[in-house]
Amino acid sequence: MTKRHAFSVVLLFSIVVLAVTIGVAIAAQQEEAPTVAVSTNEEVLVNAYEIPYVDGMVEGEMVNSAVLVVPEMMNVNATADVQTNTAAAQPTTAKQATKKAVPVKKKTPVKKNTNVTKPTNTSANTNTAVNTNSAPAPTSTADLFDAAKKEITMQLVSSAENSTLNWKAQYGYIEDIGDSRGYTGGIIGFTSGTHDMLQMVQYYAQIAPGNILQKYIPALQQVDGSSSHSGLGTAYVNDWKTAAADPKFQEAQNHERDVVYFNPAVNQAKADGLRALGQFIYYDAMVMHGPGNDSVSFGGIRATALKKAKSPAQGGNETTYLHAFLDARKAAMLTEAAHDDTSRVDTAQRVFLNAGNLDLNTPLSWKTYGDSYTIK
Repeated sequence: MTKRHAFSVVLLFSIVVLAVTIGVAIAAQQEEAPTVAVSTNEEVLVNAYEIPYVDGMVEGEMVNSAVLVVPEMMNVNATADVQTNTAAAQPTTAKQATKKAVPVKKKTPVKKNTNVTKPTNTSANTNTAVNTNSAPAPTSTADLFDAAKKEITMQLVSSAENSTLNWKAQYGYIEDIGDSRGYTGGIIGFTSGTHDMLQMVQYYAQIAPGNILQKYIPALQQVDGSSSHSGLGTAYVNDWKTAAADPKFQEAQNHERDVVYFNPAVNQAKADGLRALGQFIYYDAMVMHGPGNDSVSFGGIRATALKKAKSPAQGGNETTYLHAFLDARKAAMLTEAAHDDTSRVDTAQRVFLNAGNLDLNTPLSWKTYGDSYTIK
């Protein structure tokens, strides 16, 4: 073999080896799996339907410092890019922020970023923050002998008796409201025709002898049980308003209220197994109808209710019994033209009862005689 022939054989062999090497390299490159570059220096391949749905997750919400972009068309073979905040993600609108129930395959749960304020679905303010950690409103199971609950009760009754929550400004109130009970006056509407005004003025004379109203006691005794103004009139009305500035007169009114109405009503309600709302309902009924036992007085109203439902003390349901009591009271009110507006039952007490507010906790909102009131 000549040198030229030998050189040709070597050259041909080298070419064959080089070709084989290049072919192997190309085949190896084709077998490599493609990856998705992530700016967090990690390589991740994410299937959009392998990311579990997290309660409250929305499009564009921050998840582990990345934005999850859900494909608009739900293709089970589609993939989702995990991008950082510098990615060109579209802003989330209030409408888009509505929770979507995306069917998913179970995989490692995605931890929700709890520091993110989620936009709410509202046209008024798309940046409203939802405070899921807010504490519930404080509640109290105290009875009406608790000072705070008693104050609430005084305001509730005043809204019906005097059309105001400022019950302490009513010591000087007095007028004839045309209900055949003579004069009505004071913080709970004592009347000259139903004995309680006489009792209160007599007690005032005991704790403040010689007071401006003491001289009217004989006239109050004469008109007791009637609608007459005999011996009273304008002079009595003016002197009543003057006496309202006397702390002793205020004390006398508070005493009569508690001894004749408040204490007996609350004690009876507690004996019947009623909580604060029921205690207030009893008290308000006793203020309007009096503590007697006839069919339209407190005792008769209670007796009618007990025929329809058992009290809690008898093993009955508290709500059911109070509805029966309010039904009986409303029927009693409708027997008098002066009390045929039953809003203090319908749009006040019944509202609290229907709301299940048996402990009479604030806030409270109600209406009496068409006027709206709120205690926060």
